[in-house]
This record gives sequence, structure tokens and C-alpha cells, in this order.
Amino acid sequence: MSTSLTRRVFDEYRRVITPLAVALVLNIAAYAFLVYPLAQRVANVAQRNQNAEQALAAARADYAQATGTVTGKTRAAEELNTFYSKVLPADFPAARRLIHLRLAQLARQSKLQMDRVTYEPDEKRKGSLTRLNITMDLAGPYAAMRTFIHELETSPEFVVIDNIELSEDSEGDNQLKVKVNLSTYFRNQAS
Repeated sequence: MSTSLTRRVFDEYRRVITPLAVALVLNIAAYAFLVYPLAQRVANVAQRNQNAEQALAAARADYAQATGTVTGKTRAAEELNTFYSKVLPADFPAARRLIHLRLAQLARQSKLQMDRVTYEPDEKRKGSLTRLNITMDLAGPYAAMRTFIHELETSPEFVVIDNIELSEDSEGDNQLKVKVNLSTYFRNQAS
């Protein structure tokens, strides 16, 4: 019974159903062959744009880092050049004059007796700088030694304390004998 009813409805409304069925088939075909592929292309273009934006952001970050590195290297080179030309002495006699005068002054201000000072350049070292080894023999009270070391460490001259040897004076008058090994650097004439 339902078959005949469906047939009868189809026969009566054939003029309306046929164009609707054709329109439905055409819509499905248009969606399958036109709309869906275009939607996929748009989605692919959007994804490519997003990937391109991420790549551009990464490239800008790399560029900024590279620029910072170049700027940092340039600034470091300028500061190193300033250190070489303005802080370090130009040669051995200049280093010896500068350090000898300053060390004698610091010992006197700290109320220490300076017994002996020796200077020896380290000729084995190759490069643009030569190390100047300095050995000082001082005598005085412990507080004066501390003051001397503090003043030496905070002075503007480039002097490194390598070693300190303390010993008591054999006379027992609360005097310490100190052997201080220091070093500084000066520029080689060849460089």
C-alpha cells in the first residue's frame, strides 16, 4: 500500500519533484567539485599565511639577535681597545715606573716597611701582552697588611694579587713579614 501511495504522490507532483531532484543533484555535484575544493584551498592558504607569519617572526628574532651580537662584539672590541690603550702600560719601563711608584705609595700610606721589590717580565708568554711578575717583601702589623691589600685591590691600576705568604718576625714585636706576589701586564712593542 505504501508503494502505491508513493507512486501516486510522485505521479501527481512529478513537475515539482523532478526539478527539485535535479537541483539537489546539481547542488551536491557543485559542493563536491567546486565548493569543497575551494574551501580546502582557502584553508591551505590560511595555514600557509600562518606558517609564513611564524617564519617571519622567527627571522626577525634571529635578525635582532644577530644585530645584538654584532653590536656587542663591536662594543667589546672598543672596550678592550680602551683597556689596552688607557689602562695597561705601553712597555716594561712604563709598567715598572707606574707600579713601583704606586706600590711604594700604598705601603707608606698603610704604614708598612717595604724591604725589597723585584720585577721580572714573563718572556715565555706569546701574544700582544707580557706579564710582569712583581715580588714585594713587606713588614708591619696585621691591620696595616689588611689595609694595604684592600687599597691595592681597590686601586685603579691593573694589578693582580697572585700569592701572599705571612710569617712572624723572629724578634717578637708583633710585626709580620709578608711576601706578596703580584702581576700586571703591559703591551708588547711588536704588537
